Amino acid sequence: MSGICDGRVCIVTGAGRGIGREHALMLAAGGEAIANSDDVSDFAGAERMVLQAVDTFGGLDVLINNAGILRDRMLTNMTEAEWDAVIKVHLKGTFGPAHFAAAYWRERAKAGESNDARIINTTSVSGIYGNAGQTNYGAAKAGIASFTFIASLELERYGVTVNAVAPAALTRMTEDLGGGAAGDAVDGMSPRWIAPIVCWLASPRSAHVNGRVFEASGQVLAVAEGWHRGPSAQPVDDPAAIGEIVDHLLANARPPADMSGADRG
Repeated sequence: MSGICDGRVCIVTGAGRGIGREHALMLAAGGEAIANSDDVSDFAGAERMVLQAVDTFGGLDVLINNAGILRDRMLTNMTEAEWDAVIKVHLKGTFGPAHFAAAYWRERAKAGESNDARIINTTSVSGIYGNAGQTNYGAAKAGIASFTFIASLELERYGVTVNAVAPAALTRMTEDLGGGAAGDAVDGMSPRWIAPIVCWLASPRSAHVNGRVFEASGQVLAVAEGWHRGPSAQPVDDPAAIGEIVDHLLANARPPADMSGADRG
């Protein structure tokens, strides 16, 4: 292990297995760890988790929001419960811990203490690029990407950076999506490839990086670029004239990305 996070107090949600476990193992590197069984999507539970870290280790430097679930279903078949569960765990489960960690760092800053703190969220290529059968998961993950950027603007003044990682890995949560991968393909989808960028983002070395989303897998490490204004035109107040204008705009615009981040064919 590199030891670049030695001495940092880190919270990793969903660290029991899969991607979160790899984060915790790389971050721990000979350090001390404690478990917390609170539900990250429960507001009071999120507060207890942050307070436990502060009370046990005397502070908090890094929050890694990783916990998640899947309830994949086509839109016409998705139940309310499947929608609510995914939105709650991913989106509220990111908000709650981030809220209480940010409040802790804000109070430190107001008291004249300095922070070199990090929030690292977990989005997904399903959210930033889109994948059929995952309107609930994709909506939550797209929300997390936006949450990340906005929170980065708000918390920078307190010495806190906020970034996100969009991982691609085969875990217990995603094993049904593996498509029969074997050999090198399986290794390329191992969750171990996600931990290095997360560990680096958690370290003091990443202080200059804020409000960014990184794709990470055994195949690629990349910056995911967000929404930008494309081709534009002067507005008109006649609906009948809109069609020709829109066709011209679309003819000059990039198509949406596919799941690899390339232009959809």
